[in-house]
Amino acid sequence: MTDAPPTPPEDTYSFLGPAGTFTEAALKQVPEAAGKHWRSVNNVGEALADVTSGRSIAAMIAIENSIEGGVSATQDALATVPGLRIVGEYLVPVNFVLVARPGTKLADVRIVNAHPVAYAQSRGWLERELPDHGHIPSSSNVQAASSLFEPDSNADAAVAPPGITEHLDVDVLARDIGDNPNAVTRFVLVSRSRVLAERTGADKTSLIVELPTDEPGALLAMLEQFSTRGVNLSLLESRPIGDALGRYRFVVDLDGHIADERVADALLGLRRTSPNVIFLGSYPRADRREVSYHSRYDDEIFIEARDWLRGLLSGEPD
Repeated sequence: MTDAPPTPPEDTYSFLGPAGTFTEAALKQVPEAAGKHWRSVNNVGEALADVTSGRSIAAMIAIENSIEGGVSATQDALATVPGLRIVGEYLVPVNFVLVARPGTKLADVRIVNAHPVAYAQSRGWLERELPDHGHIPSSSNVQAASSLFEPDSNADAAVAPPGITEHLDVDVLARDIGDNPNAVTRFVLVSRSRVLAERTGADKTSLIVELPTDEPGALLAMLEQFSTRGVNLSLLESRPIGDALGRYRFVVDLDGHIADERVADALLGLRRTSPNVIFLGSYPRADRREVSYHSRYDDEIFIEARDWLRGLLSGEPD
């Protein structure tokens, strides 16, 4: 019997596994991934390495949570790993259950295994219902539950996704233990593709921008590139560059597509004033909400202004 041939990269999508994670739930929203091979990985770095090495055509990674904010590991990786583009975003409602090995009661729980983000989002419930509990960090929400069955496990229970019972023989000790019932995690599909998605009118553009200098007004100068062109920012977070204290890069999500005149003009302004602008992609918003802006920032206004200047330079009559 011969081994099966390896799955071609163009048929492979990477995601933070194992099966049952919120990341897998996000990947299920990608029509192009249906019926393809899904490769489970352990962390964001491994997922992006799959893409840059050509092992996978794309990787699904978490980038922002409505409670905790931006996922720093993802933001830092996108800033430092060249050649990556975001080609889509997906929203997954997040809630958790507390699970344990069969026969365990809530009163038996002393130590809880949980991914750090999941733990932060359910900490209020845990401290209220299990005030003396200890916490063991896990690499993923599903791993937190599966590790309960490891021989050297010290945990009595785990914080896990609601669908965990489809994959593991565990008892659910409590449901809806998330502290915020409206919690949502935003995921992005990352690839090496340079093909821009068609603009839809309900688009988002992601950037990473370094300030040119550490001096008063530097951040304001960056922000003015957007405000003077009517471009709204839906995300602005700072991350240390790492080469010296006080040096930061900014993760920016803005409303609009690079093909929109107001967005393109803002990017030109950024490029003139910043030593490093990383374009991560323009893609449809997950909520499909149409971007609104004042009519004075319509494409035609920018086009007419360029035509006016061109006429002046060429000596055309008024």
